[in-house]
Amino acid sequence: MAPPQGQMRPGRQLAVLGFIFVVLYLLVFFSGGASGGWKDRLEPRLGLDLIGGTRLTLEATNSIDGKPPTSANLEEARQIIESRVNAYGVAEAEVVTEGNRNIVISLPGENRELTDVGSAAELRFRKVLKAADGSGAVAAPATPTPAPSGSASPAPSGSASPKASGSASPKVTSSPSAGGQGGGAPAPSASASATPSGSASPSAPAASPSASEAPVSQSIEEQRKAVEKKVGAPAWAAASGLQAPADLATNPALAETFKPFGTLSPQEIAVLTPQMQFNVPTITCAQLDKRPPASIKDEKQQAVACEGGAAKYLLDQAKVLGTDVKDANAVLDQASTWVVSLNFTGDGQSKWTELTREAFNNTGGGCDQTALGQDGKCRVAVVLDNEIVSSPEIQGVLTGDSQITGSFDNTSANALASQLRYGALPVTFVPQEQQNVTATLGDSHLRAGLLAAGIGMLLVIVYSFFYYRLLGSVIFLSLVLSALLVFGALVVLGRSIGFTLTLAGIAGMIVSLGVAADSFVIYFERLKDEIREGRSPRSAVPRAWIRARRTIVSANAITLMSAVVLYIVSVGTVKGFAFALGLATVLDLVVVFLFRHPIMTMFARTPAFLSPRVSGLGRALPPRSADPGTARNSRVKEA
Repeated sequence: MAPPQGQMRPGRQLAVLGFIFVVLYLLVFFSGGASGGWKDRLEPRLGLDLIGGTRLTLEATNSIDGKPPTSANLEEARQIIESRVNAYGVAEAEVVTEGNRNIVISLPGENRELTDVGSAAELRFRKVLKAADGSGAVAAPATPTPAPSGSASPAPSGSASPKASGSASPKVTSSPSAGGQGGGAPAPSASASATPSGSASPSAPAASPSASEAPVSQSIEEQRKAVEKKVGAPAWAAASGLQAPADLATNPALAETFKPFGTLSPQEIAVLTPQMQFNVPTITCAQLDKRPPASIKDEKQQAVACEGGAAKYLLDQAKVLGTDVKDANAVLDQASTWVVSLNFTGDGQSKWTELTREAFNNTGGGCDQTALGQDGKCRVAVVLDNEIVSSPEIQGVLTGDSQITGSFDNTSANALASQLRYGALPVTFVPQEQQNVTATLGDSHLRAGLLAAGIGMLLVIVYSFFYYRLLGSVIFLSLVLSALLVFGALVVLGRSIGFTLTLAGIAGMIVSLGVAADSFVIYFERLKDEIREGRSPRSAVPRAWIRARRTIVSANAITLMSAVVLYIVSVGTVKGFAFALGLATVLDLVVVFLFRHPIMTMFARTPAFLSPRVSGLGRALPPRSADPGTARNSRVKEA
């Protein structure tokens, strides 16, 4: 006899469920990412809040002209940052985009300082044209004293140039090829910076505006007008007329004139012309160093940057860029000191050689006396983003690769090398919150989460056995199967798509217990209604399933849609909560269709299920009657 409409063959459904379990756990134990012992293969990928580590959120900023970042630029930046993070050698590092501005970096297992991986790393080589005091202090006028050279004599071909004795500041040296000349000098310290005079040096004519002032966007022009209004027309007119740094020592009245510029924010300083940034003495290195990222990005314009927090330099257009660097590596030199070795491209090497020739010969007298080194040669500043890494005096035409040397250790040298090796970011970022979680705190979170999940499941099971008796075993087995499916899925997804289980994810699975319990209540209460209408438990099971199925699917569908929406619009750990909730909901539906109804169909055929004391349906089952007519009417109603 064919089964009634709506009744499924329980054996087939249970066999399908068993097949799913077999495939899932074969993937758990024998998939490509499985390694180690059996216990190791059963470990899901845990997030930072469970095993400890570091998480940093980077927020993309608008460009100087106010344009927001594009999705393509954000993805390119994510890939570059991911390459930089992977250079740390940390397993299971994760770099993801969130929304249309944020990139989140997660390194499980250990705490690290990740701020540097989000720097733009735009490398520029610029000739130093002028130097001035950027400390903001008023000093008596004096003849600028050039920084001591400390440069090394040319090294043989292929050898590392020795580091200048006593130099603590980074510098660039060269490993020249045969026939080339090499040398380097340390950057001048703040104490070596001279207070500039109020007039231009006769040996160094002022740069023409056309060389440094390119057409600007309307947005920057509007910002300059706002700054002009803030400082006042007299101060702005006086600053615009400067051809050299104003000397406050010989003319103290100028201090009051230019005082409003000292109140400008770094963002406001960034929109001023390079000449104004350099010549106004009340614009200090403290303001310049805090300018927004990419403030001196344009290689075709002159720029102003500081070194050592007090030496302010007017820099020429960038003749060599970071894209001209073929490779960068952190290596130990002959003195066992960490340096960053730069290998130029073919075209980049030609540019570097031409730049050092121009600096060595001071072509066109572009470098004035304040910018010359001890031997009267120009210096070339190595500019990374808005800061000067070093500014060595060029003592020869350098035809070989170069090195950035200084107070590096293994970590800092590798960090700088990875930034240069993987290129500059197309988008500038501002670090937001960096969260460091210790492994001890992570273990505590994990124990608390598992304890909460265990208590939640226990309460549901106790209530189920108390209220539904034998039917509580169905709830218990269903929850166990759902938990096994979710656990296996977490392990496989962690290896395949990098999903990490966080404390928020555990919370999502705990919430899913309530959703699963709701589906039990809907089914069992519908079953009681069928029995109260006079049907036997055996015939009531398939009918109750047909009537309850739509409600169960609708309720789970609403939960699933809520999880999807929350996953799309949320950021951070909330995504983990939404993903775990949605995954547990889907797998609960699998258990509902492939286990709950089939096992109920099988139980309905057992004598124990028909016992009012055991089944939990005692209040719904009609009392037994000796009247044959009653029994006959009951059978007719069942039909």
